[in-house]
Amino acid sequence: MDSFMDWFWLMIWWFFFFMYLMILFRILADLFRDHELSGWWKALWIVALVLVPFLTALIYVIARGRGMAERQMQDVSQAKAQTDAYIRGVAKSESSAATQISDAKALLDAGVIDENEFATLKAKALA
Repeated sequence: MDSFMDWFWLMIWWFFFFMYLMILFRILADLFRDHELSGWWKALWIVALVLVPFLTALIYVIARGRGMAERQMQDVSQAKAQTDAYIRGVAKSESSAATQISDAKALLDAGVIDENEFATLKAKALA
């Protein structure tokens, strides 16, 4: 590695190698994510990826690329829905705690409960 061009081409080859690895792992993840494809077809694709990796990866992306994108979008939308549900649940419980404390404060101000009961209700709401 004496010249700049040697380093340049080395970086180009490394770039393509890592891109190939990313595509390969993406294909493997898509194979196992696809529930409509039988186990035999999955095994056949994996064997082909081992024996003729570049050609098989190219054929897979061409033949099943649309399905890959649809499955990816479905997974992303499911993850978003789960995240939104979690955030709504956490936000709801936090507003519920605030509501409980304000209700306990109203009871304290009305003289229905004493300071110790208010502190107990506040601790329960915050727990």
